[in-house]
Amino acid sequence: MNKKYAALGISAALTTSLLAACASTDETTSNEGSDDSNVVNVYSSRHYDVDQQLYKQFEEETGIKVNVVEGKSDELLERLSTEGENTEADLFITADAGNLYQAKEAGHLQAVDSDKLESNIPAKYRDTDNEWFGLTKRARVIVYSKDRVQPEDLSTYEALTEEQWNGKVLVRPSENMYNISLLASFIEVNGVDEAKEWAKGLVNNMARDPQGNDRDQARAVVAGEGDVAIMNTYYMGLMLNSEDEEEKKVAEQLGVFFPNQDTTGTHVNISGIAMTKASKHTENAQKLMEFMSEPEAQEKFAGVNYEYPVNESVEPNELLQSWGEFKEQDINLSVLGENQQEAIRIFNESGWK
Repeated sequence: MNKKYAALGISAALTTSLLAACASTDETTSNEGSDDSNVVNVYSSRHYDVDQQLYKQFEEETGIKVNVVEGKSDELLERLSTEGENTEADLFITADAGNLYQAKEAGHLQAVDSDKLESNIPAKYRDTDNEWFGLTKRARVIVYSKDRVQPEDLSTYEALTEEQWNGKVLVRPSENMYNISLLASFIEVNGVDEAKEWAKGLVNNMARDPQGNDRDQARAVVAGEGDVAIMNTYYMGLMLNSEDEEEKKVAEQLGVFFPNQDTTGTHVNISGIAMTKASKHTENAQKLMEFMSEPEAQEKFAGVNYEYPVNESVEPNELLQSWGEFKEQDINLSVLGENQQEAIRIFNESGWK
């Protein structure tokens, strides 16, 4: 059971009820008068306008109604566990390969045999058993103060543990899945011992106790609490194009640096999609999966949400192109889940709060 609810003494059944009550009103209205065989039901932890635009386009092109329940990844995973074979979910969409790995390990997913998915999505961005597939990419980079840091001062993730960055590094808490996957990637490319040294070294150089989300790290750099932060690229894209002028001003004072270009490459993670094992509409679900991997949908992900497309025939958004091409870690993202528990153990040992 989700720790947050367990601490409150709330039962799994009540947790499900609460989640159902919080689901999008679209879920209720879209079911009215619809053909049960002509739908696809989606559990998604992505809360972006571009996703809704793509669902609507899919509906118009296919006549298949898309019903969406939104929630946090851990809540949706708990809901899948509670509902079991009785779940209405056909698809699970979430950010981070670590969350997709958890869904697979819990037995919630099934393999999808699709030439189109395999053609559109490179092998390193999909599960080795084809139980999940990447939809978008985001790089976890170093964001720096343009006033206090020069790009030539930066090089690698590992260099952030050096003396010159003492008291200057900002980052989210260790429980955040983006950080768990980042460390899991280091375990894969550098080994456990070096991953331990990196975690301990970064803790020593933190400007404050880890807190907040990626946007909060950006604000803290501009406020002078630290000089550099570890962030996902798409947050910078969203902030630079925000309707909130203050948020835009924050992002304009920051630079984006892709670390480890001369060594192991920059860490990249994904948002992904998977068909549930209990899906009642497998044909419709596969159609939506394939639709979202096609160039037109990939262009929308890239253009509206500032994520990198996984389909290599699609160019990144102009803003992302302005940051330049970069070398990625050469790993299959399945290892982020496989190394997850070791990463959590290292975080705990290092004192990373």
